[in-house]
Amino acid sequence: MADLRAGLVGLGQMGRHHARVLSSLEGVELVGIADPAPQLDRTNAHLNVVPRVEDLLALGIDLAVVCVPTSSHEAVAVQLAEAGVHALIEKPVAPDVASARRIAAAFTSAGLVACVGHIERYNPALQELRRRLSNGELGAIYQIATRRQGPFPARIADIGVVLDLATHDVDLTAWVTKRSYVTLSAHTANRSGREHEDLVAAVGTLEGGIVVNHLVNWLSPLKERITVVTGERGTLVADTIAGDLTFYSNGLAPVSWDTLASFRGVVQGDVIRYAIPKREPLVVELEAFRDAVGGGNRRVVTVEDATHTVEVAETMLRAAATGEAQTVGEVVTT
Repeated sequence: MADLRAGLVGLGQMGRHHARVLSSLEGVELVGIADPAPQLDRTNAHLNVVPRVEDLLALGIDLAVVCVPTSSHEAVAVQLAEAGVHALIEKPVAPDVASARRIAAAFTSAGLVACVGHIERYNPALQELRRRLSNGELGAIYQIATRRQGPFPARIADIGVVLDLATHDVDLTAWVTKRSYVTLSAHTANRSGREHEDLVAAVGTLEGGIVVNHLVNWLSPLKERITVVTGERGTLVADTIAGDLTFYSNGLAPVSWDTLASFRGVVQGDVIRYAIPKREPLVVELEAFRDAVGGGNRRVVTVEDATHTVEVAETMLRAAATGEAQTVGEVVTT
């Protein structure tokens, strides 16, 4: 079988990584990149770059990766769908739920694969975390807390930290627990002077009453990507920068005081850092996309899943704007 002919739309910071992986991905040939103002250097000067999506389509492509600003996702995605091209769209899939649904409809009606680049699902630490939660190793899950902090990204101007960064945590939380969001409260702030928010602190609940906390900002010199899951048997901590997963088990503290002899408190027990294979998440993600296009196992993030993530982000922003807890998907009109 001939290699799938791939195109890339956008050669920015994320697009450069996609170009690198697509150039060496087995079963795929990167035939062109559409970007009206590409930043070329010795690492990518050999690539075939054309100015417009129409020029890319003229090369005859089977699939494409979309790495343009979020505000342009719908226009590019629909153009690809109308041309019969399967697509992986970088996250967030769209700036709002209505746009995300139009993207989903375009690919569904054309019978094409469309997926979204929520890359944390392909991180080895989170894949192992999900497996262990599915096996019941923590017992009942009580709480999930995430921290996602880092320096300000000058490249992003069309959305704020909620849609750009918090959507990572929203998607991975729903995915590892296999639960949807129910309610959210949030506070945001703008400290950098740009149009959109650059920090958010959110608290909410998932189906079954699991409590979630998300702390996200663009204002820290410390880069941190941590997910902490606490359950009845202990705590699992995933560091997605290092790809590490650590288990902190509950220990039982002996109590010699007679009046408290029946008390069994939770203290730190054994600590285990799991040895897990660590492949580059972007490679695994693009392999999954390739396999889905080829009719194989669909280990991709669907547009429908990504739409729920955008819906949660919209709810988070609405909660911050109103100062009141919001039900996910419940829009109050006046």
